[in-house]
Amino acid sequence: MNPRYLSVMSASLSAYPDPHIHRYLDEVKRNGLTEHGFPRLTSNIGILIAHGIRTDLAPLFREMMDLCCTEIPRVKAANDFSVREIICCLSELEGAGLFTEDTPRWKSDLTAIVPEACYNCYAKSPESGVRNWALFTAVSEYFRQDMGLCDSRDFIDLQLQVQLKWLDENGLYCDAGGYAHQPIMYDHVSRGLFALLLHKGYRGKHYAAIDDCLRRTGMATLAMQSVTGEMAFGGRSNQFIHNEGWLAALLEYEANRYKREGDLPLAARFKAAALRAVEAAEGWLSRAPIRHVKNRYPTETKQGCEAYAYFDKYMITAASNFYAAALISDESIPAAPEGDTTPTAYLTSARFHKLFLKAGGYGLEFDLSADPHYDGSGLGRVHRAGAPSAICLSQPCPETPNFTVDIPTPIALSLCPAERTPEGWHFAADPTAKYEVKAYAADGHTASATLSCTYGDHTVILTYTVSAEGVNITQSGDGEQCHTLPVLAFDGEIRPAVTVESSSVTVAYEGHTCRYTVNGDITDTGITAANRNGRYRVLCVSARDPLRIHIDII
Repeated sequence: MNPRYLSVMSASLSAYPDPHIHRYLDEVKRNGLTEHGFPRLTSNIGILIAHGIRTDLAPLFREMMDLCCTEIPRVKAANDFSVREIICCLSELEGAGLFTEDTPRWKSDLTAIVPEACYNCYAKSPESGVRNWALFTAVSEYFRQDMGLCDSRDFIDLQLQVQLKWLDENGLYCDAGGYAHQPIMYDHVSRGLFALLLHKGYRGKHYAAIDDCLRRTGMATLAMQSVTGEMAFGGRSNQFIHNEGWLAALLEYEANRYKREGDLPLAARFKAAALRAVEAAEGWLSRAPIRHVKNRYPTETKQGCEAYAYFDKYMITAASNFYAAALISDESIPAAPEGDTTPTAYLTSARFHKLFLKAGGYGLEFDLSADPHYDGSGLGRVHRAGAPSAICLSQPCPETPNFTVDIPTPIALSLCPAERTPEGWHFAADPTAKYEVKAYAADGHTASATLSCTYGDHTVILTYTVSAEGVNITQSGDGEQCHTLPVLAFDGEIRPAVTVESSSVTVAYEGHTCRYTVNGDITDTGITAANRNGRYRVLCVSARDPLRIHIDII
């Protein structure tokens, strides 16, 4: 197993000091198993012990594993997630020849599982409307079956039949009901489960459909990955350290595919992308204290976290997700030596409403119709390879966030058009703004796009060009043109140095500088917005038609 994956898993576990683990065990002994965070922690401790890491936890692990294997068949506690991970732990321990006196008992307990009594969410008929929980359930049952503990072929195939209904026209997985606002994380995790299932050996009646989904979406996964190695923003459960685990798993799966098919350059490109996802997680896990969300706020503030995204469950999830990537990884595939320099322009279906541009080490992501509870419409991400993600903008700021922020009155914000009104500033990031992609292309060393944006009584044309020289934005329309300049103000620990001059703004942060150079007047609106990464001041530039902005990060 790739030692870097093991290192990421070990770093994730290191965020749980021994007294923390003991408290967690005591809580579960007192209250019973209620959710999947505890089995997830247990399984990852066991996997690391199997690889000679954290062997000091062996006695405690035995007690935790006893509790999990006894409780899981008896109580519905989000076992849909847990069973696969506990089975993986058992498999690793058996492979290492450890806990030989215990594994027969644990396997016997798990053999007693009755799917309908064990799992919270599963399809009872092909007409069922259940979504990704049932996919976790199917994969858990397949792993149990693969270990010889059951024969659940009909149950598994029914779950997969229902899950294949939720693919959009491009093959991306739609986890949200309705048409719009599909969360990127739940596309990645669902397709990642498909990949894990096939890699483990599933060849049932839905094999061809699942393989076709993964083949069709492989290049899209590559296109949506940021130049920093990170998963795209968008929707719930985003901006957590665990995000890049399933991204790496998908990229590893496609690297394997193209190796089998003899396309070694493309296999190497996917392998390099998987390692960039690992690097993105390593950067966060190297900072003390370790946080599970991509900011530096104290964990107890829950900044950037949904109610369900608490530390005990989501910190160890990073280890679980990267373990999935490790299972799929083929270490004989070399990584392409060059960085992500291939110019890219990719537009998703309307269900995901995202546009991606990458060239010259810069990467842009647009949300064309954002979910106001998680994001804002417009240009929501400007990254440069090697630079801190939040220095310009890593995700938009939502108007009515479903996660904790540290300001009393949130406002939607992106890099977007703005207007002055008698009531104050209006930014084209809220749900009233309408974006339409007129053209997008990648050619030579450049990626570009033209969009229209209608907000209030205004319609403007926006052109974007991305190259090694940076990002150029031109805004044209009638009358005065205004555009936002988000300025990182606080990440939970650091307040970047900001310099505002007559035609430029610079933000100095973690050894890098983001510089906006404009052809108009710069105004500090006095407004603050917030996303999962921290707080942003809102500056605006205004000019007569056309307005021009150049962004470079050095």
